[in-house]
Amino acid sequence: QVQLVESGGGLVQVGGSLRLSCVASTRTFTTYAIGWFRQAPGLEREFVAAVSWNGKDTDYTDSVKGRFTISRDNAKNTVYLQMNGLKPEDTAVYYCAADIFGRIGVRADEYSYWGQGTQVTVSS
Repeated sequence: QVQLVESGGGLVQVGGSLRLSCVASTRTFTTYAIGWFRQAPGLEREFVAAVSWNGKDTDYTDSVKGRFTISRDNAKNTVYLQMNGLKPEDTAVYYCAADIFGRIGVRADEYSYWGQGTQVTVSS
């Protein structure tokens, strides 16, 4: 069983920045692709960004391109989501998830393990 723990969420003003972290409980994490998803109240969970097992490939949803950066440090079992230029529409609970096959995917059902989420609130 893989445990993922997110942190770094909080309340920030429009235009501000946050860095989310996702720490995994197992060293096999280094073979997993990791995705970030978010879910706002009343909406479906949506893909935000993903990084391949070695960090060489990334993917982003269009609405965050140029503002968010996903990266990983396998020595620390950690994936980061640097969020700059935050907007009110970025307000959501952010989840990290692991794809044990190492593939970057945009669908939630491609991911086997999920964290508990961290709240990001952007105030205008």
